[in-house]
Amino acid sequence: MNNKNKTNLPTSKIKLFLVDDDALYLKLLEIELLQHADFEIETFPTGEECLKNITRSPDVIILDYHLNGVDKNAINGIETLDKIKTFNSDIPVIILSSQDKIEVAVDCMHHRAYDYVVKSETSFLRLQKIITSIFHYKKMEKELKWYMERM
Repeated sequence: MNNKNKTNLPTSKIKLFLVDDDALYLKLLEIELLQHADFEIETFPTGEECLKNITRSPDVIILDYHLNGVDKNAINGIETLDKIKTFNSDIPVIILSSQDKIEVAVDCMHHRAYDYVVKSETSFLRLQKIITSIFHYKKMEKELKWYMERM
């Protein structure tokens, strides 16, 4: 079987930024994602730290809705989301929250979140499926661009 990429496109790990003020949950999320896929992961306890590193070009950002556990004056997830989208509107941002309210989810979508996931025992699986779909979509987008440039 030939393992060579048909289109000769570069293959690389998907780079994730995980942003959550709950250090334990952040570590669990990182471990869980690394056990099930080959990601490059950077973690941040605040939106400010994420934004300081945004030039490192993450493919996907998983962002907690509330980010004031470490610093009560820290910007929240929605403010961080808005600043990410101002920097680069193409970065998919998945909002993660313990809030199980439709109003919160709708608000996140109005601020251009890619998706909204409620923290639960199944959120790891849901996040993995969402990230996989984003990765497949981006791969198809790159292949299409590659083909279009050769026409």
